Amino acid sequence: MENKVLAVVNGAKITEGDLQGAIMRFPRERQGYLNTYNGKKQLLEEMISFELIYNYAKDSGMENEKEYVDLLERAKKEILTQTAISKVMAQVTVTDSEVTDYYNANQQMFVEPEMVSAKHILVETKEKAEEIISEINAGLSFEEAAQKYSSCPSKDQGGNLGSFSRGQMVPEFEEAAFNLEIGVVSEPVKTQFGYHLIKVEEKIESKAKQFNEVEGMIKNTLLQQRQTFKYSQLNGELREKYTVEIVNE
Repeated sequence: MENKVLAVVNGAKITEGDLQGAIMRFPRERQGYLNTYNGKKQLLEEMISFELIYNYAKDSGMENEKEYVDLLERAKKEILTQTAISKVMAQVTVTDSEVTDYYNANQQMFVEPEMVSAKHILVETKEKAEEIISEINAGLSFEEAAQKYSSCPSKDQGGNLGSFSRGQMVPEFEEAAFNLEIGVVSEPVKTQFGYHLIKVEEKIESKAKQFNEVEGMIKNTLLQQRQTFKYSQLNGELREKYTVEIVNE
């Protein structure tokens, strides 16, 4: 595709490729607008202004000013340092077989725990909880009862607590929820918060994640671990090679 020239500022060309490159440096959510006619026109004007100020700065001799020279040296140092780090990190690799071996050796890490999805009603006394059970048995829905009587903020969602695994709730509540049949309202369950009526909506069995579900995560984890080690190793070697003096105030 032809790299169309969009503007010429003091002899310097601004091309379609330059404009697209500038767009790609913006956050993705901003790129949509910048790829429209008005967006491109606005960005081109900004690029022209940039070139004009660049020419002004050169013609004014700012390249020789100490402030510019210091900034330039600092930028060069940062760029060179990042280039060196990138080259060292590029030496670190993780093979497909290493990812597979890690998965096979650590399958217990990739097991989704058993979970339940439940609703509850929280009240202060056992007597009140039993009264609510009577109302539910008489036809009041569990969700309506939660909205009417529960002291938990979840009452606005009909008592819905969402899904949870073992260890996320207090022991008494957890034991009752995981042993309750789906759709059955529990007897009053006492905890440190009061008395609960629990209704389990769904039970999700524990299952192991398949290799293809976690392959990318494992590879990234191993790569980050090795890059951290490589960086630490390089840092140690360079401290042996170059003098380092930490001066206390």
